[in-house]
Amino acid sequence: MKGKIIAGAIGNCVHVAGVVRFLNLAQELGYEVRFLGAAVPVDEFIQEIHDYEPDIVGLSYRLTPEVAERLLQDFKNKMGEKALAKYRFAFAGTPPVCQVAEKTGIFERCFTGLENTSKVMEFLGCDDGICVAKKSSDNLIDRMEAANPTPLLRHHFGLPDLEKTIQGIRTIAEADILDVISIAPDQNAQESFFRPEEMDPMQSGGGGVPIRHKDDLIRIKEASRAGNYPLLRIYSGTRDLVSWAKLSKETINNAWGAIPLCWYSVLDGRSKRIPEIAIKENQEAMRWYGENDIPLEVNEAHHWSLRDAHDAIAVVMAYLAAYNAKDMGVKHYIAQYMFNSPPMITPVMDLAKMLAKIQLIESLHDKDFTSYRQARAGLLHLSPRENVAKGQLAASTVHALQIKPHIIHVVGYCEGDHAAEARDVIESCEIVQGVIRNCVSGNADSKLDHVVINRKDELLREASVILDAIVNLSKMMGKQDIDPFTDPEVLAEAIKVGILDAPHLKGNPCAAGRLETRCIEGGIDAWCKKEERRIFEKERLSRFMNRQVSLKTHV
Repeated sequence: MKGKIIAGAIGNCVHVAGVVRFLNLAQELGYEVRFLGAAVPVDEFIQEIHDYEPDIVGLSYRLTPEVAERLLQDFKNKMGEKALAKYRFAFAGTPPVCQVAEKTGIFERCFTGLENTSKVMEFLGCDDGICVAKKSSDNLIDRMEAANPTPLLRHHFGLPDLEKTIQGIRTIAEADILDVISIAPDQNAQESFFRPEEMDPMQSGGGGVPIRHKDDLIRIKEASRAGNYPLLRIYSGTRDLVSWAKLSKETINNAWGAIPLCWYSVLDGRSKRIPEIAIKENQEAMRWYGENDIPLEVNEAHHWSLRDAHDAIAVVMAYLAAYNAKDMGVKHYIAQYMFNSPPMITPVMDLAKMLAKIQLIESLHDKDFTSYRQARAGLLHLSPRENVAKGQLAASTVHALQIKPHIIHVVGYCEGDHAAEARDVIESCEIVQGVIRNCVSGNADSKLDHVVINRKDELLREASVILDAIVNLSKMMGKQDIDPFTDPEVLAEAIKVGILDAPHLKGNPCAAGRLETRCIEGGIDAWCKKEERRIFEKERLSRFMNRQVSLKTHV
């Protein structure tokens, strides 16, 4: 037990919703709490304090400031200096009442209701200044521990003008709302930072900030040293990934890396690397992060869902991404769970897919490998109508909190219309903070829904069939003595022949592009177009395997 807290509304104030939320948060952190209720007379409140002997006393008053001034002065006089010195005091009220409370000199913190939930957690977690150090730490794990049980907020940011980006980062940092700023370089930088002669000046600023020199990143880091000193991270680049990793560590102390397993290749057109080469180079980058003990995210599975692959393939790719990261020596793995992708998936089916991913990824946990859950809304589902998109962002966040994320990747509500500017980032984070404030201390548990459970179990069975097919393919290729889940040739061949496939890959020279999918009862499943029915993986992949055996025999 961390300690004891007593709290209630003093005088004739009957507003106690904030007190209850405060005590609920304290209980989650391990405090023993006692709720005194509404309209507690000063003498009675003081007697309860003496009887309970708490570590923290919480007083609340939300009515007239003039009355609050008299009540708090009466409380101070009757407690006496010796008794006041025994306890930590916190106050909650409207901003005008908090101004009165601060003047009494009693209270360590006065909460107006404008604070982020993380600020309340920071107060409750304080122990000789340790929580303050962790809250402003430039280390991801420390920041997550300080925020627990509330998630950190991450948002990407990068305008097509370097100076405006630097100014925006300073504005965001000073707003004290965002824990992690993800720098978004433009496509020229992502692909050709280390080969500037290949850049296309016509496309400067396309997709993000035109970072051209090491000093640009150093200036960005300096701009973030304000407010809550947010962590910085940056995209990996679409080639020269190890060079990007080294640069980001030296300049912005990259909070964690993010690279794909199969992508940033000819599959998505973001580089000219064929899948086999891309996988090899991506694995080399993973190994670098592991050797340097930097957390890593392998942003793989949602790339398949964004291209309308069915849910079982998304589950498999989430597992293979984590599997490869672990095999390359990564110790702290950031598992991204992108909801609302494809946009037509329903919340029930979406949650089932995420739970299947979680079960497989977290089956890899051991003393040397831990994953952390990062949830985000799907980019493609946000409406260009900003007020609609705000509702969608809030709804997606409520749903994503079901998986108890360590990090929420906030997607700007404006992304359906324009790239987020500083004010958009701040507003989007405030929307998400409002959801967290309402939901973090208890929400209905959709994970217990039998429809969710049944779908999760079905996806795990289907994923097992796909994984078995990759193992069998490896044997057909004469690679019995290698790990098929990490071998670039096997994984590239699995894409080429269609074990791993997506409708949007049709016509791609390195992929089968034969897979048809449909949204069936809210989930995304493989579809037999000829027979107009759903097809399960055992049937789909048996047809493929039979065809491969037939071709091999014929040859």
